[in-house]
Amino acid sequence: MSAPVHADGQWPHEPEKATLEGRNKVLGFWLFLGGESVLFGTLFATFIALRNSIGDGPAAHELFKLPMVGAATIILLVSSLTSVFAVQALHQNRVKSLIQWLIATVILGFAFLGLEIYEFVEYVHEGHTFTTSAFSTAFYTLVGFHGAHVAFGVVWITMLVVQVQKKGLNFVTAPKVYVSAIYWHFIDVVWVFIFTVVYLMGKVG
Repeated sequence: MSAPVHADGQWPHEPEKATLEGRNKVLGFWLFLGGESVLFGTLFATFIALRNSIGDGPAAHELFKLPMVGAATIILLVSSLTSVFAVQALHQNRVKSLIQWLIATVILGFAFLGLEIYEFVEYVHEGHTFTTSAFSTAFYTLVGFHGAHVAFGVVWITMLVVQVQKKGLNFVTAPKVYVSAIYWHFIDVVWVFIFTVVYLMGKVG
């Protein structure tokens, strides 16, 4: 798992930006997240407009269980911290530590998804299905779309772990690890907004 170095024999502090290709990947990914932000913003606006249209279904304050959602939130925030540690290991060329932190992030991502699936099953049993009301449709669309992003991130980071184990840490794999961390932080930030706008506002509203 040896890694390339600069002419001075040192591993660069930001290996993800050590090449033009790497810098382009990082910049392109930020542009991609800009589009994702617009998409999530649209889903949030739709949910806010429809959150009181409950029809014959349960209202948000009757439905949501904050302890379970709070636990999922803590898990996802901790996974963001493990992702930070992974980037630190990347910058310090500590391959074994990088892989360990990425695996920890994946495990926490799976734990979050498990709680979210359990939450959805509970809601369905209480009569809150995708087609129950405009509120339920908007809820499952927004939260489920975020969950799909988490699932994609888990698969992506798992594939990166395998790639780093096989090819080592170099100027090709480093940008991939870095942008995956940016992506993971993005979906964590989106969840903070979901927790606030959907769950907290729903519970007190």
